[in-house]
Amino acid sequence: MKKTLTLTSALALIATGALAAQTDVTIGMQLEPPHLDPTSAAAGAIDQVLYSNVFEGLTRFGPDGTVNAGLAESWDISEDGTTYVFKLRTGVKFHDGTDFEATDVVFSLDRARAEDSTNAQKALFDGIESVEAVDANTVKITLNAPQGNFLFNMAWGDAVIVAPESIDDIKNNPVGTGAFTFADWKQGDSITIARNANYWGTAPALEEATFKFISDPTAAFGAMMAGDVDAFYGYPAPENLAQFEADPRFNVLSGSTEGETILAINNKLEPFNDVRVRKAVSMAIDRQAIIDGAMFGYGTPIGTHFAPHNPDYVDLTGNAPFDPAAAKALLAEAGYPDGFKTTLKLPPPSYARRGGEIIAAQLREIGIETEISNLEWAQWLEQAFRGYDFGLTIVSHTEPMDIGIYARPEYYFQYDNADLQSLIKKLGVESDPNKRTEMLQQAQTIISEDYVNGYLFQLALTSVVDAKLNGIWENAPTQAVDLTGVSWSE
Repeated sequence: MKKTLTLTSALALIATGALAAQTDVTIGMQLEPPHLDPTSAAAGAIDQVLYSNVFEGLTRFGPDGTVNAGLAESWDISEDGTTYVFKLRTGVKFHDGTDFEATDVVFSLDRARAEDSTNAQKALFDGIESVEAVDANTVKITLNAPQGNFLFNMAWGDAVIVAPESIDDIKNNPVGTGAFTFADWKQGDSITIARNANYWGTAPALEEATFKFISDPTAAFGAMMAGDVDAFYGYPAPENLAQFEADPRFNVLSGSTEGETILAINNKLEPFNDVRVRKAVSMAIDRQAIIDGAMFGYGTPIGTHFAPHNPDYVDLTGNAPFDPAAAKALLAEAGYPDGFKTTLKLPPPSYARRGGEIIAAQLREIGIETEISNLEWAQWLEQAFRGYDFGLTIVSHTEPMDIGIYARPEYYFQYDNADLQSLIKKLGVESDPNKRTEMLQQAQTIISEDYVNGYLFQLALTSVVDAKLNGIWENAPTQAVDLTGVSWSE
């Protein structure tokens, strides 16, 4: 009798529509963050988990790439463009219960721009002359010169607001102001976040979200098919997408990213300090073969470090056409008629591992032998990004509008060009749209014609999502799996 009553009750609930929609979600991701401080590392996986969900900035990116109000509800800009007065939202609290105030903004931005700062995008803050708390809810930021993209810069994950009270343990226990609080990190497996009951803004529909880290493409397919994950952001096995598209249980989202996928070259390491050698490497690469072989056709060829969907993009793929014979002649001219050996260090993403095998074969055709090392993400950051210990590597730069990295000689590919550095400095203070377009196109041309790196393709964002799950971003204007607007259909 008890079972009959239970079944009857369940049927009654279904009939009246009283069964609530699901309130938890599991998101598959290929890369696990090395730690949980978005203000002190270059790993995009940190922002993917925490951006907007746990941490917020003065401004924030929307799903279409627009810059919107964040912790600052409004701002005034002086006529000369050097002073920004931000009016902060009131009643906002950090997850530990402490009040969010202007002094937290001062702390965060001063920390990011400090001499000993480990912020991966420290250059974003170079133009700040001072940050001042006018009162508890007002911040005045003075720049040393106008910046046409200052509000854009403040929307980056590297510019989120942190509190001095929780900063000591931020890498393991992140405390922000976002719609979700950090709940648990099972290292090597998953991170769980939970709905913030005291959130200042619109409460998210989800009560809990788990990010499950699955680096192996075959395992990703199995997890999705078995329902162990509800969505896989940046699905790593494009060869399976047609199968998912044919299955009514799933939706396949195919969008664009800010991810310039490059064969990065160590410009200070011989023989790559010779532009002829770098050009030879670029001309040995068949971009379309890499897109077809590694990405199953998903991706757009690029000839410089700029997103093709940006209105200021210049198509410079013709600077390095696939021409192995010309590449071999360039190597001979540079003094390497028989080629040479170098290292090719590959982080975990499929575009790197699969693309690396194809590129190694293409380089072998012109006499360049590569010693391939497959590295975990933390190893890649330590060896290649921070240690400069590589000849070649493959990585997708998913930060928005990041051509300015080429003006930083200490950046991991160690490109040092005074003319470009001067141009980027002028770009930083230029606000006229037409002049900015001209400068951006000039910068694209300089790095393309200097063959700083081998420019491969713009990374497509292909995600597989349960058909009843709504609100996952199709495009990636920044590195984020923003769950604040995600919900289930009943």
